[in-house]
Amino acid sequence: MTAIDAYDDRILRELSRDGRMTNQRLAERIGLSPSATLRRVQALEASGAIRGYRAILGPEATGIGFVAYVAVGLNDHTKAGQEAFERAVARAPEVRECHNVTGTVEYLLRVEVRDLAAYKHLHTEVLGVLPQVAALTSYVVMGSPKDDRA
Repeated sequence: MTAIDAYDDRILRELSRDGRMTNQRLAERIGLSPSATLRRVQALEASGAIRGYRAILGPEATGIGFVAYVAVGLNDHTKAGQEAFERAVARAPEVRECHNVTGTVEYLLRVEVRDLAAYKHLHTEVLGVLPQVAALTSYVVMGSPKDDRA
């Protein structure tokens, strides 16, 4: 990958705020011609600096009323144990993010479900029955004063 210069950095910042921005508008915002801007965006996509574009969904419209972060401690610290856990989590659509972390636990999950009953089902019947799981600690999101994820 080539080094990211000041123009590329501005492109990335602008697109992270509004991935639907037209190339014309993006070019105006960063101070390059539309053709030069398009070439740079395509190069950033090809290099993997831009991995994709997403819609940010409104939780009310999609029926999501309960969000929690779940710290997961494993009892099997082998590579095979971690891979088995990751495969199981990949099959759970309620788990929107899975991060392998350092510290006292191995994973941090972001879970989005309809309500507390749906979370209890996920906690007890999906995560709680995995043979690699030793401990689950839930952190319920009460509000998100800042959330820059796209």
